[in-house]
Amino acid sequence: MALSIRLSRGGSKKRPYYRIVVADARSPRDGKFIEKIGNYNPLLGKDDEKRVVLDAERAKHWIGVGAQPTDRVARFLDKAGVKERAARNNPTKGKPGEKATERAEERAEKLKAAQEAANAPSEPAAETETAEA
Repeated sequence: MALSIRLSRGGSKKRPYYRIVVADARSPRDGKFIEKIGNYNPLLGKDDEKRVVLDAERAKHWIGVGAQPTDRVARFLDKAGVKERAARNNPTKGKPGEKATERAEERAEKLKAAQEAANAPSEPAAETETAEA
Protein backbone atom coordinates (compact mmCIF):
# COMPACT_ATOMS: atom_id res chain seq x y z
CA MET A 1 0.00 0.00 0.00
CA ALA A 2 1.45 3.35 -1.08
CA LEU A 3 1.08 5.94 1.65
CA SER A 4 1.07 9.67 1.15
CA ILE A 5 1.08 12.58 3.56
CA ARG A 6 -1.20 15.14 1.97
CA LEU A 7 -3.80 17.83 2.52
CA SER A 8 -7.48 17.02 2.85
CA ARG A 9 -9.75 20.00 2.20
CA GLY A 10 -12.49 21.07 4.53
CA GLY A 11 -14.27 24.32 5.26
CA SER A 12 -16.93 26.08 3.30
CA LYS A 13 -16.87 27.66 -0.13
CA LYS A 14 -14.12 30.32 -0.43
CA ARG A 15 -13.03 29.55 3.17
CA PRO A 16 -10.60 26.61 2.87
CA TYR A 17 -9.27 24.68 5.84
CA TYR A 18 -6.99 21.68 5.40
CA ARG A 19 -6.14 18.66 7.51
CA ILE A 20 -2.69 17.14 7.08
CA VAL A 21 -3.41 13.42 6.85
CA VAL A 22 -1.69 10.14 6.13
CA ALA A 23 -3.75 8.27 3.55
CA ASP A 24 -3.55 5.56 0.94
CA ALA A 25 -2.45 7.22 -2.30
CA ARG A 26 -5.40 5.64 -4.13
CA SER A 27 -8.08 7.06 -1.82
CA PRO A 28 -9.91 10.31 -2.74
CA ARG A 29 -8.53 13.67 -1.59
CA ASP A 30 -11.21 14.26 1.03
CA GLY A 31 -11.97 10.59 1.60
CA LYS A 32 -10.84 7.95 4.03
CA PHE A 33 -7.49 8.50 5.76
CA ILE A 34 -5.35 6.56 8.22
CA GLU A 35 -4.31 9.30 10.64
CA LYS A 36 -4.61 13.05 11.02
CA ILE A 37 -1.22 14.52 11.92
CA GLY A 38 -1.96 18.24 11.70
CA ASN A 39 -3.89 21.05 10.07
CA TYR A 40 -3.30 24.07 7.86
CA ASN A 41 -5.36 27.25 7.75
CA PRO A 42 -4.31 29.40 4.76
CA LEU A 43 -6.59 32.26 5.85
CA LEU A 44 -4.32 33.09 8.80
CA GLY A 45 -1.30 35.33 8.36
CA LYS A 46 2.03 33.82 7.36
CA ASP A 47 3.58 34.79 10.69
CA ASP A 48 0.78 33.21 12.76
CA GLU A 49 1.89 30.06 14.62
CA LYS A 50 -1.58 28.50 14.25
CA ARG A 51 -1.39 28.63 10.44
CA VAL A 52 0.32 25.22 10.34
CA VAL A 53 -0.04 22.86 13.30
CA LEU A 54 1.89 19.63 12.83
CA ASP A 55 2.67 16.61 15.03
CA ALA A 56 6.34 16.29 14.09
CA GLU A 57 6.85 13.01 15.93
CA ARG A 58 4.06 11.24 14.03
CA ALA A 59 5.24 12.77 10.76
CA LYS A 60 8.74 11.31 11.37
CA HIS A 61 7.17 7.95 12.11
CA TRP A 62 5.16 7.89 8.90
CA ILE A 63 8.09 9.04 6.79
CA GLY A 64 10.15 6.25 8.37
CA VAL A 65 7.44 3.75 7.39
CA GLY A 66 7.65 5.00 3.78
CA ALA A 67 4.93 7.62 3.38
CA GLN A 68 5.69 10.20 0.68
CA PRO A 69 4.68 13.81 1.38
CA THR A 70 3.21 16.00 -1.34
CA ASP A 71 5.14 19.11 -2.34
CA ARG A 72 3.12 21.45 -0.11
CA VAL A 73 3.35 19.13 2.90
CA ALA A 74 7.09 18.69 2.24
CA ARG A 75 7.44 22.46 2.62
CA PHE A 76 5.69 22.30 5.98
CA LEU A 77 7.87 19.39 7.10
CA ASP A 78 11.02 21.23 6.02
CA LYS A 79 10.00 24.32 7.97
CA ALA A 80 9.29 22.17 11.03
CA GLY A 81 12.69 20.47 10.69
CA VAL A 82 11.25 16.98 10.15
CA LYS A 83 12.46 16.29 6.60
CA GLU A 84 14.94 18.18 4.44
CA ARG A 85 13.46 19.37 1.17
CA ALA A 86 15.76 19.93 -1.78
CA ALA A 87 15.49 23.44 -3.17
CA ARG A 88 14.04 23.54 -6.65
CA ASN A 89 15.31 25.82 -9.35
CA ASN A 90 13.66 26.34 -12.70
CA PRO A 91 15.74 28.86 -14.66
CA THR A 92 13.50 28.57 -17.74
CA LYS A 93 10.34 29.51 -15.85
CA GLY A 94 10.58 33.21 -16.71
CA LYS A 95 11.41 32.66 -20.36
CA PRO A 96 8.59 33.04 -22.88
CA GLY A 97 7.38 30.03 -24.86
CA GLU A 98 7.94 29.27 -28.54
CA LYS A 99 4.87 31.10 -29.85
CA ALA A 100 5.63 34.20 -27.79
CA THR A 101 9.21 34.33 -29.05
CA GLU A 102 7.99 33.92 -32.64
CA ARG A 103 5.54 36.81 -32.18
CA ALA A 104 8.28 38.97 -30.64
CA GLU A 105 10.61 38.23 -33.57
CA GLU A 106 7.84 39.08 -36.08
CA ARG A 107 7.17 42.36 -34.28
CA ALA A 108 10.88 43.20 -34.31
CA GLU A 109 11.09 42.46 -38.05
CA LYS A 110 8.02 44.63 -38.78
CA LEU A 111 9.42 47.45 -36.67
CA LYS A 112 12.77 47.24 -38.45
CA ALA A 113 11.04 47.24 -41.85
CA ALA A 114 8.94 50.24 -40.83
CA GLN A 115 12.03 52.14 -39.71
CA GLU A 116 13.82 51.33 -42.97
CA ALA A 117 10.75 52.42 -44.92
CA ALA A 118 10.62 55.68 -42.99
CA ASN A 119 14.30 56.36 -43.69
CA ALA A 120 14.25 55.19 -47.32
CA PRO A 121 11.76 57.73 -48.87
CA SER A 122 13.72 60.73 -47.61
CA GLU A 123 16.90 59.64 -49.41
CA PRO A 124 15.40 59.04 -52.91
CA ALA A 125 13.49 62.33 -52.71
CA ALA A 126 16.80 64.13 -52.19
CA GLU A 127 18.28 62.34 -55.21
CA THR A 128 15.39 63.35 -57.48
CA GLU A 129 15.71 66.98 -56.47
CA THR A 130 19.41 67.01 -57.41
CA ALA A 131 18.66 65.28 -60.72
CA GLU A 132 16.12 67.95 -61.69
CA ALA A 133 18.44 70.82 -60.93
